[in-house]
Amino acid sequence: MLNKGGWAQLQRFRVNALVIVLSTFALTSCSTPVGTVTNFTDPSIRSPMGIAAGPDGNLWFNNYLGNSIGRITPAGVVSNFTDPSIRSPMGIAAGPDGNLWFTSYFGNSIGRITPAGVVSTFTDPSIMIPSAIAAGPDGNLWFINWGRAFDWVTFSSIGRITPDGVVSNFTATAIDYLRAIVAGPDGNLWFTYADPYGYGGVGRITPAGVVSTFTDPSMTPPSSGTMIDALPMGIAAGPDGNLWFTNSLGNSIGRITPAGVVSSFTHPSMASPRGIAAGPDGNLWFTNSSGGSIGRITPAGVVSNFTDPSIAEPWQIAAGPDGGMWFTNSGNGSIGRITAANSP
Repeated sequence: MLNKGGWAQLQRFRVNALVIVLSTFALTSCSTPVGTVTNFTDPSIRSPMGIAAGPDGNLWFNNYLGNSIGRITPAGVVSNFTDPSIRSPMGIAAGPDGNLWFTSYFGNSIGRITPAGVVSTFTDPSIMIPSAIAAGPDGNLWFINWGRAFDWVTFSSIGRITPDGVVSNFTATAIDYLRAIVAGPDGNLWFTYADPYGYGGVGRITPAGVVSTFTDPSMTPPSSGTMIDALPMGIAAGPDGNLWFTNSLGNSIGRITPAGVVSSFTHPSMASPRGIAAGPDGNLWFTNSSGGSIGRITPAGVVSNFTDPSIAEPWQIAAGPDGGMWFTNSGNGSIGRITAANSP
């Protein structure tokens, strides 16, 4: 039986042991440094483009040249799903119905795939060469009809499809040469557009189909006509309540407020930035498609760059359920993951 002094000594031992255990946990649970790249390959991965986090805790992506939809677990296990209706899939997004929705670029259709891999296809005369797709604030999916026939003739429009497959189409003279689309913090959809010479801007479309456009010198070539192109491409909603986008040929990142005020950020490491997405660390992450690297920009505009030999023509990027950022390497047919925050 312990006396008073023995009890005090035992309590001190328990406290010290607890401190040691907690300290050990704190050290081991934050051991992976930010920017560490892991690469995953599989024979079924062929020119991957779009990527999105699914409702099942996995990442889903498009195999553009493989005519299939891929799934990769946080551990890197790859599955592949095919269907005759899948033709050059390009964009993919998680829908409000618990499924993944994707665009069949040359199939002129919108596809839906369940977490179990069951594919459904929706067609409509207004769906013509669809590219990007995003879940809207109205419970529907919104997509871009690239509709390009020749360099000088386009039939671009914005489409909307309900989870039941009902399609609506919205056109406007100001939304030619569409590139990407995303839901904004203001309850509207925001998109980028740019012609083959880089003249472009950022647009907004309400759930009712009303279009507004915003331009800035940082998004377009100078008025003199010299070939210093901007080419706005990817766009994402940021943690600061603004929209962030990539100027691919302008080698810069743009920020636009819901009121249309534009800011531009440059950095020597930016090389044809393309995809962009908000990360779990409160920053924006983007792909440098011709630089073979992944970039990060804070809401204040501070840029970091991360390189790895496995990064080859990275296309799109998305936040994963594991706290990392996942991206598609279209240049070498692989899926990459970069740590966005210290994680177990």
